[in-house]
Amino acid sequence: MNLSITLRNRRTYKEYAGLFMIKSGAWIMVALFLSSLGYIAYHGAGTLSPSFLSTFPEKMMEEGGILPCIIGTAILSIGAMAVALPLGIACAVWLNEYAKEGPLKKLITLAVANLAGVPSIVFGLFGLAFFVTVCGLGVSAIAGILTLAVLTLPIVINTVRETLSQIPNSWRESSLALGASKTQTVLRTVLPAALPGILTGAILGLARAAGETSAIMFTAAVVSTTNLPNSPFAAVMSLPYHIYVLATTGMNPDKAVPIQCATALVLLMTVFALNLMAFYIRQKSSKRPA
Repeated sequence: MNLSITLRNRRTYKEYAGLFMIKSGAWIMVALFLSSLGYIAYHGAGTLSPSFLSTFPEKMMEEGGILPCIIGTAILSIGAMAVALPLGIACAVWLNEYAKEGPLKKLITLAVANLAGVPSIVFGLFGLAFFVTVCGLGVSAIAGILTLAVLTLPIVINTVRETLSQIPNSWRESSLALGASKTQTVLRTVLPAALPGILTGAILGLARAAGETSAIMFTAAVVSTTNLPNSPFAAVMSLPYHIYVLATTGMNPDKAVPIQCATALVLLMTVFALNLMAFYIRQKSSKRPA
């Protein structure tokens, strides 16, 4: 009896210790996030204004606003999704609905999983070597869009595959039993049901693309410009790269830090809003009756 009580107490202590470590780690992450957000908001909120969002940088970026950065980030992110979304959906549908179990499917699945873990700087170097140099696109918006499309492709594929796998097989079987072909079943039954997951993948991809610096550093970004891009072959400014430039150009910290923090605040609010939208869509779709 005493031995049983002792073992039970040990298990209880271990459970409490494990739970304490998990909660401590979670609270530490929350504290770090809130402290970083507080620092950025404290130093950047005073600079944030309508004119800051609607004007060009001036006097070596020590004054003015970030309009070309906002436009450039939107062009790169939306353009990347315009390329990655149809490719990602097609790949996910093939893997989930058509591909038979075998070496080819395993190889592609492994490649997608590995691609998701590749550092973004590697994508930037790939874009520089292939899109900028080999394809002759130069440092341009289109080169950055294609690089970001490759980077965000695994996010779209994995999100859409996860959604497709949650659709009941009985829906497919019912459609086939009514005389629909495999393609008709996929287009008229499976994909409409997977629309929330597809939207989630697109939004998460947008958020990832909007926050990337390394992937566009060598392919699309320019330090400063006096004109908005009027061609896909023009270089663009972007919010994350603008923050990087302000941090590495040796500007007067008294002038650089408020602009950096205000720019970071705009980027954080954008990414946070996109992730919140994706979370809302996912939660709403999960409550939908099957």
